[in-house]
Amino acid sequence: MATKVKEPVEKAAASANGASGSTGLISNEKLRQLYATMLKCRTLEERARVLFKQSKFTGNYYAAVGQEAAAVGTAIDLRVEDTIGPSHRDFITGFIKGAPLDKMLCHLYARGNSPDKGRSSPAHFGYAPLNVITPASTIAAQLNIATGVALANKMKKNDNIAVAYSGDGSTSLGFWHEALNFAGVHDLPIVFVCQNNLWAESVNLQFQTKVPDISTKAQAYGFPGITVDGNDVVAVYRVAQEAIARARRGQGPTLIECKTYRWYGHSEIDPAKYRDPEEVERWKAKDPIANMEKYLTGKGLFTAEWKQEIVDGFNKELDAAIEIAEQSALPEGVEALDHVFSFDIRERVLNPKSYSPSY
Repeated sequence: MATKVKEPVEKAAASANGASGSTGLISNEKLRQLYATMLKCRTLEERARVLFKQSKFTGNYYAAVGQEAAAVGTAIDLRVEDTIGPSHRDFITGFIKGAPLDKMLCHLYARGNSPDKGRSSPAHFGYAPLNVITPASTIAAQLNIATGVALANKMKKNDNIAVAYSGDGSTSLGFWHEALNFAGVHDLPIVFVCQNNLWAESVNLQFQTKVPDISTKAQAYGFPGITVDGNDVVAVYRVAQEAIARARRGQGPTLIECKTYRWYGHSEIDPAKYRDPEEVERWKAKDPIANMEKYLTGKGLFTAEWKQEIVDGFNKELDAAIEIAEQSALPEGVEALDHVFSFDIRERVLNPKSYSPSY
Protein backbone atom coordinates (compact mmCIF):
# COMPACT_ATOMS: atom_id res chain seq x y z
CA MET A 1 0.00 0.00 0.00
CA ALA A 2 1.42 3.37 -0.95
CA THR A 3 1.98 5.89 1.77
CA LYS A 4 2.27 9.62 1.26
CA VAL A 5 4.52 11.61 3.57
CA LYS A 6 4.10 15.37 3.38
CA GLU A 7 5.43 16.50 6.74
CA PRO A 8 8.91 15.85 8.08
CA VAL A 9 8.65 12.43 9.68
CA GLU A 10 11.05 13.21 12.49
CA LYS A 11 9.11 16.40 13.25
CA ALA A 12 5.83 14.54 13.40
CA ALA A 13 7.33 11.75 15.48
CA ALA A 14 8.94 14.18 17.89
CA SER A 15 5.63 15.98 18.28
CA ALA A 16 3.79 12.73 18.85
CA ASN A 17 6.32 11.75 21.50
CA GLY A 18 6.01 15.06 23.26
CA ALA A 19 9.61 15.99 22.48
CA SER A 20 10.43 19.67 22.87
CA GLY A 21 13.49 21.56 21.72
CA SER A 22 14.91 18.40 20.20
CA THR A 23 14.40 16.42 17.01
CA GLY A 24 13.77 13.35 19.15
CA LEU A 25 15.00 11.02 16.42
CA ILE A 26 17.79 12.71 14.48
CA SER A 27 20.78 14.19 16.24
CA ASN A 28 21.74 17.81 15.79
CA GLU A 29 25.04 16.64 14.35
CA LYS A 30 23.23 14.63 11.67
CA LEU A 31 20.94 17.55 10.83
CA ARG A 32 23.94 19.79 10.30
CA GLN A 33 25.63 17.08 8.22
CA LEU A 34 22.56 16.79 6.00
CA TYR A 35 22.59 20.53 5.40
CA ALA A 36 26.35 20.82 4.84
CA THR A 37 26.33 17.94 2.37
CA MET A 38 23.47 19.48 0.37
CA LEU A 39 25.34 22.77 0.26
CA LYS A 40 28.51 21.08 -0.97
CA CYS A 41 26.55 19.17 -3.62
CA ARG A 42 25.09 22.39 -4.96
CA THR A 43 28.46 24.10 -4.92
CA LEU A 44 29.94 21.18 -6.84
CA GLU A 45 27.20 21.16 -9.44
CA GLU A 46 27.13 24.90 -9.97
CA ARG A 47 30.90 24.81 -10.48
CA ALA A 48 30.55 21.92 -12.93
CA ARG A 49 28.00 23.93 -14.90
CA VAL A 50 30.38 26.87 -15.12
CA LEU A 51 33.26 24.63 -16.19
CA PHE A 52 31.10 23.14 -18.94
CA LYS A 53 30.08 26.57 -20.21
CA GLN A 54 33.77 27.54 -20.23
CA SER A 55 34.40 24.48 -22.46
CA LYS A 56 36.70 23.01 -19.84
CA PHE A 57 35.17 19.62 -20.62
CA THR A 58 33.10 18.28 -23.48
CA GLY A 59 30.07 16.02 -23.81
CA ASN A 60 27.21 17.25 -21.68
CA TYR A 61 26.24 17.72 -18.04
CA TYR A 62 22.94 16.93 -16.34
CA ALA A 63 22.66 18.97 -13.17
CA ALA A 64 20.43 18.00 -10.27
CA VAL A 65 20.43 21.46 -8.73
CA GLY A 66 17.21 21.73 -6.70
CA GLN A 67 17.08 17.97 -6.07
CA GLU A 68 19.81 17.78 -3.41
CA ALA A 69 17.51 16.67 -0.60
CA ALA A 70 16.47 13.52 -2.45
CA ALA A 71 20.05 12.43 -3.11
CA VAL A 72 21.54 13.41 0.25
CA GLY A 73 18.67 12.06 2.34
CA THR A 74 18.86 8.63 0.72
CA ALA A 75 22.62 8.16 0.27
CA ILE A 76 24.33 9.85 3.20
CA ASP A 77 24.36 6.89 5.58
CA LEU A 78 25.08 4.08 3.15
CA ARG A 79 27.97 1.76 3.96
CA VAL A 80 30.96 1.29 1.67
CA GLU A 81 29.71 -2.25 0.97
CA ASP A 82 26.32 -0.96 -0.17
CA THR A 83 25.84 -0.34 -3.88
CA ILE A 84 24.51 2.75 -5.61
CA GLY A 85 22.97 2.52 -9.06
CA PRO A 86 22.89 6.14 -10.24
CA SER A 87 21.28 7.63 -13.32
CA HIS A 88 22.85 10.23 -15.60
CA ARG A 89 21.59 12.98 -13.25
CA ASP A 90 23.06 11.50 -10.08
CA PHE A 91 26.66 12.68 -10.31
CA ILE A 92 26.43 13.95 -6.73
CA THR A 93 25.53 10.55 -5.30
CA GLY A 94 29.13 9.47 -5.84
CA PHE A 95 30.31 12.46 -3.84
CA ILE A 96 27.79 11.78 -1.08
CA LYS A 97 29.06 8.20 -0.81
CA GLY A 98 32.61 9.49 -0.48
CA ALA A 99 34.22 9.46 -3.93
CA PRO A 100 37.36 11.65 -4.05
CA LEU A 101 36.78 15.04 -5.65
CA ASP A 102 39.87 14.80 -7.82
CA LYS A 103 38.64 11.51 -9.29
CA MET A 104 35.25 13.11 -10.00
CA LEU A 105 36.79 16.14 -11.70
CA CYS A 106 39.18 13.97 -13.69
CA HIS A 107 36.13 12.06 -14.86
CA LEU A 108 34.41 15.26 -16.02
CA TYR A 109 37.58 16.21 -17.86
CA ALA A 110 37.89 12.69 -19.37
CA ARG A 111 41.46 12.35 -18.13
CA GLY A 112 43.44 9.13 -18.35
CA ASN A 113 43.65 8.86 -14.56
CA SER A 114 39.88 9.04 -14.03
CA PRO A 115 38.07 5.92 -12.80
CA ASP A 116 36.99 4.99 -16.32
CA LYS A 117 40.28 6.08 -17.94
CA GLY A 118 38.55 8.92 -19.78
CA ARG A 119 36.23 6.70 -21.77
CA SER A 120 32.66 7.79 -21.15
CA SER A 121 30.37 10.78 -20.91
CA PRO A 122 30.65 13.22 -18.02
CA ALA A 123 27.20 11.93 -17.04
CA HIS A 124 28.50 8.42 -16.43
CA PHE A 125 30.52 8.61 -13.22
CA GLY A 126 31.11 5.34 -11.44
CA TYR A 127 33.55 4.46 -8.68
CA ALA A 128 34.20 0.79 -8.03
CA PRO A 129 36.04 1.19 -4.67
CA LEU A 130 32.80 2.52 -3.17
CA ASN A 131 30.45 0.32 -5.22
CA VAL A 132 29.05 3.15 -7.32
CA ILE A 133 27.90 1.59 -10.59
CA THR A 134 28.82 3.42 -13.77
CA PRO A 135 25.53 4.64 -15.29
CA ALA A 136 24.60 3.74 -18.84
CA SER A 137 22.92 6.00 -21.35
CA THR A 138 20.07 3.51 -21.55
CA ILE A 139 17.44 5.01 -19.28
CA ALA A 140 16.58 2.84 -16.25
CA ALA A 141 19.23 0.21 -17.04
CA GLN A 142 20.94 0.98 -13.73
CA LEU A 143 17.91 -0.43 -11.91
CA ASN A 144 18.43 -3.83 -13.49
CA ILE A 145 22.12 -3.88 -12.60
CA ALA A 146 21.46 -2.76 -9.03
CA THR A 147 18.75 -5.41 -8.75
CA GLY A 148 21.31 -8.01 -9.81
CA VAL A 149 23.65 -6.76 -7.10
CA ALA A 150 20.83 -7.06 -4.57
CA LEU A 151 20.24 -10.65 -5.70
CA ALA A 152 23.94 -11.40 -5.22
CA ASN A 153 23.82 -9.93 -1.71
CA LYS A 154 20.87 -12.10 -0.83
CA MET A 155 22.58 -15.22 -2.22
CA LYS A 156 25.72 -14.40 -0.19
CA LYS A 157 23.52 -13.94 2.88
CA ASN A 158 25.05 -10.63 3.91
CA ASP A 159 23.14 -7.51 4.95
CA ASN A 160 24.45 -5.22 2.22
CA ILE A 161 21.86 -3.39 0.18
CA ALA A 162 21.53 -1.55 -3.12
CA VAL A 163 19.96 1.83 -3.77
CA ALA A 164 18.91 2.53 -7.36
CA TYR A 165 18.05 6.00 -8.60
CA SER A 166 15.88 7.01 -11.51
CA GLY A 167 13.67 9.83 -12.69
CA ASP A 168 9.95 9.93 -13.30
CA GLY A 169 10.43 9.32 -17.03
CA SER A 170 12.08 5.98 -16.39
CA THR A 171 8.92 4.64 -14.75
CA SER A 172 7.28 4.40 -18.17
CA LEU A 173 9.98 2.08 -19.49
CA GLY A 174 10.16 -1.70 -19.41
CA PHE A 175 13.50 -1.85 -17.59
CA TRP A 176 11.99 -0.05 -14.60
CA HIS A 177 9.08 -2.47 -14.28
CA GLU A 178 11.25 -5.54 -14.85
CA ALA A 179 13.60 -4.52 -12.06
CA LEU A 180 10.82 -3.79 -9.58
CA ASN A 181 8.95 -6.97 -10.44
CA PHE A 182 12.02 -9.18 -10.04
CA ALA A 183 13.01 -7.46 -6.79
CA GLY A 184 9.50 -7.90 -5.43
CA VAL A 185 9.21 -11.56 -6.37
CA HIS A 186 12.52 -12.38 -4.68
CA ASP A 187 12.25 -9.96 -1.72
CA LEU A 188 15.59 -8.41 -2.62
CA PRO A 189 17.45 -5.95 -0.39
CA ILE A 190 17.08 -2.87 -2.57
CA VAL A 191 15.60 0.62 -2.31
CA PHE A 192 14.32 2.24 -5.49
CA VAL A 193 14.45 6.04 -5.37
CA CYS A 194 12.36 7.83 -8.00
CA GLN A 195 13.23 11.52 -8.20
CA ASN A 196 10.02 12.85 -9.68
CA ASN A 197 10.91 16.29 -11.03
CA LEU A 198 7.80 16.44 -13.24
CA TRP A 199 9.74 16.46 -16.51
CA ALA A 200 11.13 13.55 -18.50
CA GLU A 201 13.38 15.76 -20.61
CA SER A 202 10.61 17.86 -22.26
CA VAL A 203 7.64 15.57 -21.51
CA ASN A 204 5.49 16.57 -18.57
CA LEU A 205 4.47 13.90 -16.09
CA GLN A 206 0.79 14.13 -17.07
CA PHE A 207 1.65 12.85 -20.56
CA GLN A 208 3.47 9.73 -19.44
CA THR A 209 1.52 8.33 -16.51
CA LYS A 210 -2.07 8.53 -15.30
CA VAL A 211 -1.38 8.06 -11.60
CA PRO A 212 -0.78 11.17 -9.47
CA ASP A 213 1.73 9.37 -7.21
CA ILE A 214 4.33 7.14 -8.82
CA SER A 215 4.78 5.33 -5.50
CA THR A 216 1.42 3.62 -6.07
CA LYS A 217 3.05 1.55 -8.81
CA ALA A 218 4.87 -0.44 -6.12
CA GLN A 219 1.53 -2.07 -5.26
CA ALA A 220 1.74 -4.04 -8.51
CA TYR A 221 4.96 -5.62 -7.28
CA GLY A 222 3.94 -6.37 -3.74
CA PHE A 223 6.10 -4.04 -1.68
CA PRO A 224 5.69 -0.62 -0.06
CA GLY A 225 5.67 2.61 -2.03
CA ILE A 226 6.13 5.93 -0.25
CA THR A 227 5.71 9.45 -1.60
CA VAL A 228 7.70 12.06 0.26
CA ASP A 229 8.36 15.78 -0.12
CA GLY A 230 11.61 15.48 -2.03
CA ASN A 231 12.69 18.99 -1.04
CA ASP A 232 12.53 18.19 2.68
CA VAL A 233 15.81 16.46 3.48
CA VAL A 234 14.69 15.55 7.00
CA ALA A 235 11.60 13.76 5.72
CA VAL A 236 13.56 12.04 2.96
CA TYR A 237 16.24 10.92 5.43
CA ARG A 238 13.72 9.38 7.81
CA VAL A 239 11.84 7.57 5.06
CA ALA A 240 15.11 6.32 3.57
CA GLN A 241 16.36 5.08 6.94
CA GLU A 242 13.22 3.03 7.38
CA ALA A 243 13.47 1.59 3.86
CA ILE A 244 17.18 0.80 4.21
CA ALA A 245 16.64 -0.90 7.57
CA ARG A 246 13.80 -2.91 6.09
CA ALA A 247 16.03 -4.08 3.24
CA ARG A 248 18.86 -5.03 5.65
CA ARG A 249 16.40 -7.08 7.71
CA GLY A 250 15.61 -9.15 4.64
CA GLN A 251 12.08 -7.78 4.31
CA GLY A 252 12.43 -6.77 0.68
CA PRO A 253 12.42 -3.66 -1.46
CA THR A 254 10.78 -0.25 -1.05
CA LEU A 255 9.97 2.37 -3.66
CA ILE A 256 10.49 5.96 -2.48
CA GLU A 257 9.06 8.69 -4.68
CA CYS A 258 10.70 12.05 -3.95
CA LYS A 259 8.63 14.89 -5.42
CA THR A 260 11.13 17.53 -6.38
CA TYR A 261 12.24 19.75 -9.27
CA ARG A 262 15.33 20.44 -11.34
CA TRP A 263 16.05 24.11 -11.63
CA TYR A 264 17.71 23.97 -15.03
CA GLY A 265 17.07 22.26 -18.33
CA HIS A 266 17.37 18.55 -18.98
CA SER A 267 21.05 19.21 -19.67
CA GLU A 268 23.32 22.21 -20.03
CA ILE A 269 22.43 22.51 -23.71
CA ASP A 270 18.69 22.59 -23.01
CA PRO A 271 17.16 26.05 -22.35
CA ALA A 272 13.96 24.31 -21.16
CA LYS A 273 11.63 26.71 -22.93
CA TYR A 274 8.89 24.09 -22.60
CA ARG A 275 8.45 25.01 -18.92
CA ASP A 276 6.36 27.87 -17.61
CA PRO A 277 8.73 30.37 -15.89
CA GLU A 278 6.18 30.72 -13.08
CA GLU A 279 6.44 26.98 -12.43
CA VAL A 280 10.21 27.25 -12.15
CA GLU A 281 10.03 30.17 -9.73
CA ARG A 282 7.35 28.42 -7.67
CA TRP A 283 9.66 25.44 -7.17
CA LYS A 284 12.72 27.58 -6.53
CA ALA A 285 10.77 29.02 -3.61
CA LYS A 286 10.81 25.45 -2.24
CA ASP A 287 14.62 25.35 -2.34
CA PRO A 288 15.64 22.42 -0.10
CA ILE A 289 18.75 24.22 1.11
CA ALA A 290 16.97 27.45 2.04
CA ASN A 291 14.23 25.44 3.72
CA MET A 292 16.80 23.53 5.77
CA GLU A 293 18.45 26.79 6.78
CA LYS A 294 15.12 27.98 8.22
CA TYR A 295 14.67 24.64 9.97
CA LEU A 296 18.13 24.73 11.51
CA THR A 297 17.78 28.39 12.44
CA GLY A 298 14.68 27.53 14.43
CA LYS A 299 16.76 25.04 16.39
CA GLY A 300 19.67 27.41 16.89
CA LEU A 301 21.88 25.26 14.65
CA PHE A 302 22.53 27.65 11.77
CA THR A 303 24.46 30.86 11.22
CA ALA A 304 25.43 32.70 8.04
CA GLU A 305 29.06 32.53 9.16
CA TRP A 306 28.94 28.73 9.37
CA LYS A 307 27.45 28.55 5.87
CA GLN A 308 30.20 30.76 4.47
CA GLU A 309 32.80 28.65 6.22
CA ILE A 310 31.43 25.53 4.51
CA VAL A 311 31.37 27.19 1.08
CA ASP A 312 34.85 28.68 1.39
CA GLY A 313 36.40 25.45 2.62
CA PHE A 314 34.73 23.35 -0.05
CA ASN A 315 35.67 25.76 -2.83
CA LYS A 316 39.30 25.32 -1.84
CA GLU A 317 38.90 21.55 -2.14
CA LEU A 318 37.24 22.04 -5.52
CA ASP A 319 40.01 24.35 -6.73
CA ALA A 320 42.60 21.72 -5.85
CA ALA A 321 40.61 18.96 -7.61
CA ILE A 322 40.13 21.10 -10.72
CA GLU A 323 43.84 21.86 -10.84
CA ILE A 324 44.64 18.15 -10.72
CA ALA A 325 42.16 17.48 -13.52
CA GLU A 326 43.51 20.28 -15.70
CA GLN A 327 47.08 19.12 -15.23
CA SER A 328 46.28 15.47 -15.91
CA ALA A 329 46.78 14.00 -19.36
CA LEU A 330 44.12 12.82 -21.73
CA PRO A 331 44.30 9.11 -22.56
CA GLU A 332 46.09 8.03 -25.70
CA GLY A 333 43.65 7.10 -28.44
CA VAL A 334 44.79 3.51 -28.57
CA GLU A 335 43.90 3.09 -24.88
CA ALA A 336 40.25 3.07 -25.92
CA LEU A 337 40.84 -0.52 -27.01
CA ASP A 338 42.10 -1.64 -23.60
CA HIS A 339 39.82 -3.51 -21.18
CA VAL A 340 36.97 -3.54 -23.68
CA PHE A 341 37.14 -6.69 -25.80
CA SER A 342 37.42 -10.31 -24.70
CA PHE A 343 39.97 -11.21 -27.38
CA ASP A 344 42.98 -9.49 -28.82
CA ILE A 345 41.20 -7.14 -31.18
CA ARG A 346 43.58 -4.43 -30.05
CA GLU A 347 46.43 -6.31 -31.73
CA ARG A 348 44.37 -6.76 -34.86
CA VAL A 349 43.62 -3.06 -35.13
CA LEU A 350 47.16 -1.97 -34.41
CA ASN A 351 48.84 -4.58 -36.58
CA PRO A 352 46.35 -5.53 -39.31
CA LYS A 353 49.02 -7.01 -41.60
CA SER A 354 50.72 -9.27 -39.09
CA TYR A 355 47.69 -10.18 -37.00
CA SER A 356 46.82 -13.86 -37.04
CA PRO A 357 43.65 -14.88 -35.19
CA SER A 358 43.87 -17.94 -33.00
CA TYR A 359 40.39 -19.20 -33.78
